[in-house]
Amino acid sequence: MIKIFKNLRSQEWALIALVMVFIVLQVWLDLTMPDYMADITRMVQTDGSTMSEMLTAGGKMLLCALGSLLAAVLTAVCAAKIATGFAAVLRGKLFAKVQSFSMEEIGHFSTASLITRSTNDVTQIQMLLVMGLQMLVKAPIMAVWAILKIADKQWQWTLTTAAAVVILLIVVGVCLVLVTPKFKKIQSLTDDLNRVTRENLTGLSVVRAYNAEGYQEEKFENANEALTGTNLFAQRTMAFMMPSIQLVMSGLMLAIYWIGAILINDAGMSGKISLFSDMMVFSQYAIQVVMAFMMLVMIFMILPRASVAANRICEVLDTKPSILDGTESEGKAGETGEIEFSNVSFRYPDAEECVLENISFTAKKGETVALIGSTGCGKSTVINLIPRFYDATQGEVLVDGRNVKEYKQEELRNKIGYISQKATLFTGNIRSNIAYGENGKADPSDEEIDEALNIAQAEEFIKSLEDGKDAYVAQNGSNFSGGQKQRLSIARAIARKPEILIFDDSFSALDYRTDKVLRKTLDEKCKDITRIIVAQRIGTIRDADKIIVLEDGKISGMGRHEDLMRDCDVYQKIALSQLSKEELA
Repeated sequence: MIKIFKNLRSQEWALIALVMVFIVLQVWLDLTMPDYMADITRMVQTDGSTMSEMLTAGGKMLLCALGSLLAAVLTAVCAAKIATGFAAVLRGKLFAKVQSFSMEEIGHFSTASLITRSTNDVTQIQMLLVMGLQMLVKAPIMAVWAILKIADKQWQWTLTTAAAVVILLIVVGVCLVLVTPKFKKIQSLTDDLNRVTRENLTGLSVVRAYNAEGYQEEKFENANEALTGTNLFAQRTMAFMMPSIQLVMSGLMLAIYWIGAILINDAGMSGKISLFSDMMVFSQYAIQVVMAFMMLVMIFMILPRASVAANRICEVLDTKPSILDGTESEGKAGETGEIEFSNVSFRYPDAEECVLENISFTAKKGETVALIGSTGCGKSTVINLIPRFYDATQGEVLVDGRNVKEYKQEELRNKIGYISQKATLFTGNIRSNIAYGENGKADPSDEEIDEALNIAQAEEFIKSLEDGKDAYVAQNGSNFSGGQKQRLSIARAIARKPEILIFDDSFSALDYRTDKVLRKTLDEKCKDITRIIVAQRIGTIRDADKIIVLEDGKISGMGRHEDLMRDCDVYQKIALSQLSKEELA
């Protein structure tokens, strides 16, 4: 818990010091008021006291109350500024950390959990800071100071107050032991609820198509009931504390007055006035002691959950990325645009077997190299090793003659235009999506964007839009068809002017005519760019300079279309399942 506060900045520490000053001032003013009350009590019972003297004492009490109010307001303002600033810092650090994660770390935490940690968990820390700086700091100062004030009074009252404090500590301790594990469980259950909700929203069309609303509702209800039940247990346990404290406070006041009545009854006439005054002052100080513990209880109601949240945040911040930056920015001279796999094997984290074994091939500058094979044979895994979404378990992946592990990740990815299997667009407009990202060069001009759209065969449908390139793009491009999104994704990669273009089954969403025209345009206008194509359709790759056939993570054939039709049984089966012998001839 304490570890997370190492992220506080110097200006926030300065504000914390200022808060401490205001709190000490507030406590001093609060504990000075009973002294003036004692003076007024004595004046009322003492002959010769004047109204002006009592009004003076009352005025000082009022000034103390106003001063305490002002100090409390300033404390709250500073605490809010500290908490909101710290929350912003945490969210920024979490976002930056997640940005540095490889697919391995993201898979370890899960997307739903990372979202919860960046939002809900940070909010828990923010709430703790806002209330903690006002109460957690104030409570012990007030309790100790008030106890010191009453220590020299009648021992019977002091003993009674000590007994009340012990009872309070026992009640609070038992409640915390019961609820702390529950608060930890609440955070993981919140992750589950977010996951179910996210799955339902992202897959809503499939849910409706399969009439699975009832099944999804049941999943949500199970997750919701588990979270609700755990929350109820924790809140009911914590709710028990406040009535317990009020009961102890009421009992303490009765005990003080009861003991005071006995002491006054047994005292002589001269001592009665003094004892009555002491009793009134002691009761006020005793209330301050109990109030201090009430403030602590309010903190303890959010502390367990905040502690769990802090540990979850630290878990993300302390995670070391498995893929680290190299030191190189450029490849070897004369090898621009070249890719080489040298005896590459790969195994996913926690998997027992390799999904790729001894993969070796070379793609020269300007060549088109295609990968084909059955579903799950490792095609996408191969291309994911080039931009270092994962690192090879064995062997080397070289770009421009240099091992990809030697590059700074940013510099490596500046060389690559990547088109994913599932087209991803971002909220904004078409222009901002095509010009998306950094590539170490100037942002693409309007002419370059137009050229990229033309090559990607997206120019025609964009011209039909009312706003053209400024047409609105909804979240994930939901206002465009699958083929339109894929063409925009291809245009985005081309606009980067990369050395290497990677197509991860990116032509599957295109019709045959658009597929053919796009490939022809790429050959004409991107002839110096190395192209790696993962595809399922023979028609998409038959003209490639090199076709690699994968089977169970191994290369079963490599060569041009004609060579593979003659020598590779796996390729023959794939080709004949799609086209007739006459079409393949």
